[in-house]
Amino acid sequence: MRAVAFVGSPRVEGNTELLTNMVLEIMAAGGVETELVRLAGREILPCIACGGCTLEEACPLDDGLLPLYHKAKAADAIILASPVYFSSVSGKMKAFMDRVGYISYENGYTLKRKVGGPLAVAGRNGGNFTNSQLLLWFMILGMVVPGSTDWNCAFGNEIGEVWDDREGVNNIRVFAENLVWLMKKLAKE
Repeated sequence: MRAVAFVGSPRVEGNTELLTNMVLEIMAAGGVETELVRLAGREILPCIACGGCTLEEACPLDDGLLPLYHKAKAADAIILASPVYFSSVSGKMKAFMDRVGYISYENGYTLKRKVGGPLAVAGRNGGNFTNSQLLLWFMILGMVVPGSTDWNCAFGNEIGEVWDDREGVNNIRVFAENLVWLMKKLAKE
């Protein structure tokens, strides 16, 4: 079993990455092979609605997206983690979601029935909207998302401050445990 987490924060080792690493550590302790992929520092252009992905399982834009799509396709579980930017995901995460989503959608739902889920980090507001935006990506692509004790969102501005949000951290911990549980259940099928 393999999980890949895509982190859409431009802050390397920031709060979003800290929480994502916690999720991956819990998953690794449960026997899942894990990988964290930072979108920061990668060129990921926004979708231009050219329709190229309807012709083949690729995107004609020449940037760093296609290897990331193949990582997602090869994984059993996918996590999308983003900070809140004006009640939405970061721009790089949005470009990733649009293009990976369209390639999958236009080529027979290549990500369907994978396990996954969202993770959002908010400074103060917008966590529910960002979480919903991420969650709906999983839903439209036919993926399976386990619940938790609340939304997968924690609060923190300065790096490390997110650990002060004990309730948010616990929600995300339970989500990680549920991911492992679900992956094991589905592996038995």
